[in-house]
Amino acid sequence: MAMNNYGMIILFTLVLEYILNLSADVLNLSRLSDELPEEVQDIYNADEYRKSQDYTRVNTKFGFLTSTYHLLVTFLFWFSGGFNFLDQVIRTWAFSPLITGLIYIGILLVLNKLISIPFSLYGTFVIEARFGFNKTTPMLYFSDLIKGAFLSLLIGGPILALLLAFFEWAGTWAWLYAWGITTLFTLVIQLIAPTWIMPLFNKFKPLESGELKDQIMAFAKSIHFPLQNVFVMDGSKRSSKSNAFFTGFGKNKRIALFDTLIETQTIPELVSILAHEIGHYKKKHITQGLILSTLQTGMMFYLLSIFISHSRLYDAFYMAQPSIYTGLIFFGMLYTPIELILSLFFNLLSRKNEYEADRFAVESFKQPEIMVDALKKLSAHNLANLTPHPVYTFLNFSHPPLLERIRAIRSASEQGIA
Repeated sequence: MAMNNYGMIILFTLVLEYILNLSADVLNLSRLSDELPEEVQDIYNADEYRKSQDYTRVNTKFGFLTSTYHLLVTFLFWFSGGFNFLDQVIRTWAFSPLITGLIYIGILLVLNKLISIPFSLYGTFVIEARFGFNKTTPMLYFSDLIKGAFLSLLIGGPILALLLAFFEWAGTWAWLYAWGITTLFTLVIQLIAPTWIMPLFNKFKPLESGELKDQIMAFAKSIHFPLQNVFVMDGSKRSSKSNAFFTGFGKNKRIALFDTLIETQTIPELVSILAHEIGHYKKKHITQGLILSTLQTGMMFYLLSIFISHSRLYDAFYMAQPSIYTGLIFFGMLYTPIELILSLFFNLLSRKNEYEADRFAVESFKQPEIMVDALKKLSAHNLANLTPHPVYTFLNFSHPPLLERIRAIRSASEQGIA
């Protein structure tokens, strides 16, 4: 069967995305140099900087191998008629369309996970261990895998069943029902994740009383931020990398500091990091992200409702019989070019928001050089690439590169904001 326009669009987009990422990787590697930037000479020594360059180089090459493998497996399964073969086998089991769809998509997800595990294991236990990051034990790794699978079944299964049911029986307004239920689901997850889901993987302990907590609470009070507690997450049980994050909303919002972060930063530096995280809340970045992702989901379901009935979409994958469940998968692949464009927009917006959160921290904490020191330490500890190529940054970075953030922080300070 000759490939039609749908197949050509999907094939072209997958190859284009692969070439774009490969080109960005090559450009990124070309920027690597053993010459230590003057700005970070107070944090890095020459050996540590070379290690960070080597870390970028190794991960880039491994990422190329991984993406090549996955693309080839996708093409092999597609062009050998794998989608249709699996469908025909499951149809012989004579379940209802809804149950058949759940089994079909479930099997594809399991297969995708299985072919990814060897790469995940190598990345964790070889690359991350080689550079001194990995703290994950094999038992913890597989425990996480099992918990993730259980949550996917417990939460994702019913949602997928509802989506299949809507598009099977709800007619013209199926996309609207699907949009409504996924929006509600997202809000519920945002509410319960900090207290019910995240603790399944990590322990969150309230920050102990002492100077750090006193300074954090005093800072929060000074900017009228209602903070009942800050949590310490045991990130060290998986990796020595450090971070901090803000999640949830309403009474369930939570600021968490990795225990590894507390070990490597001074108290003023930790407060500056917290000021940045609070900046995301004060600037309504979390609400903004939720609204935009909700609108994106609505658009996606509306387009799905249009294309899911096009027989030529199924012909592109050599299907003997169309179905709602295979239509979901094939539309997901057809949606790739839109998803690529949206990812560039969301990365751009995220980088803008990071600058805004930094600026808020400069305005409120009023110690920009402490913020700079905190970011330098964080980058050095995590072996971040300090000189990424602009194209690579444009395609992949949700945060601005360190040196650009430092310039923006100092510029804000020089303008008399601090």
